[in-house]
Amino acid sequence: MQFGIYSVGDCTPDPNTGRAMTENQRIKAMVAIAVKAEEVGLDVFATGEHHNPPHVPSSPTTLLGHIAARTERIILSTAVTLITTNDPVKIAEDYAMLQHLADGRVDLVLGRGNTAPVYPWFGQDIRLGIPLAVENYALLHRLWREEAVDWEGRFRTPLQSFTATPRPLDGVPPFVWHGSIRSPEIAVQAGYYGDGFFASNILWPKEHFQDLIALYREQYARNGHGTREQAVVGLGGQAFIRKRSQDAVREFRPYFDNAPVYGHGPSLEEFMDITPLSVGSPQQVIEKTLQFREYFGDYQRQMFNMDHAGLPLKTVLEQLDLLGEEVVPVLRKEFAKGRPASVTPPPLHPAVRATRGGADGRRDAGATGPAGPVDGAGAVGTAAAR
Repeated sequence: MQFGIYSVGDCTPDPNTGRAMTENQRIKAMVAIAVKAEEVGLDVFATGEHHNPPHVPSSPTTLLGHIAARTERIILSTAVTLITTNDPVKIAEDYAMLQHLADGRVDLVLGRGNTAPVYPWFGQDIRLGIPLAVENYALLHRLWREEAVDWEGRFRTPLQSFTATPRPLDGVPPFVWHGSIRSPEIAVQAGYYGDGFFASNILWPKEHFQDLIALYREQYARNGHGTREQAVVGLGGQAFIRKRSQDAVREFRPYFDNAPVYGHGPSLEEFMDITPLSVGSPQQVIEKTLQFREYFGDYQRQMFNMDHAGLPLKTVLEQLDLLGEEVVPVLRKEFAKGRPASVTPPPLHPAVRATRGGADGRRDAGATGPAGPVDGAGAVGTAAAR
């Protein structure tokens, strides 16, 4: 199992002071959080991609490239990279460049994005979000695997014998997770290519994500990549931890009540009851997280969102100490118990696996089973119709 944190990079005012970090402070805080995550023994740091205030991480590869130079071991990822409003050629080249700079410590979560105004800012239409996600990934998949690509599609100008540069490190593309909160088509796409599926698993009841993950596992097996149990699943989550549960609830309540994402709705207690949000002692966070395997089966990556809603940097760093020292070591041990040997190990680039003795490696991160088609829309449409 891999454990990590992901940040949406919001500059939300702290409800206790009424003040928000400046953009400069928030960007620097994200770097400090990533460095701290490595120090406390976490496996992954991921940043969102946002182009609308109050969020700051509009250029994930710039941020992650800087973090790569400040770290040695932690995997750098995204949550998410917008496959709909970014040119797949630029994604191919940017993340291959980052992969070289980080010596293979890179993967990415692709998503279509749900913020409607962002689409026209980049010349697209949110009503075409699914077709864009399908076609753009079909091209990206080929750009990382073929030296010269001929391409003609619906959403971009044709390509003739185009070579994306640099080529992926050692010929192995970054591992791709397809992220979704609500789109079954994305789960089908992930299963068709044999990539990973990341279920954000934060704002909706577990039954919704059980359906998406089951659909992905079914498509993964149907398309010849392995058994349902070998599919590669990542989960999101949210936690706020203090030594005593009463202190955690008391301290986090004003942040919850005023958070743009879930404030002014159900109470904190109601939200914790119906979603994966965990606010309490280390033991309570451990117990709630261990339930995820009961709901979704064995999986490969668990991420936590812990720096949102205006929480001060000092508080976030304290949270990471508790997560790294008291929560994750127990989760590693407990998740390992009874884990079948047939379960696919977490994704690692072969260059990274070689430096770690193969203990936490897997098949080559770029391997996807049977080759995908030229027309990704046809592939997903066919798979969904089966």
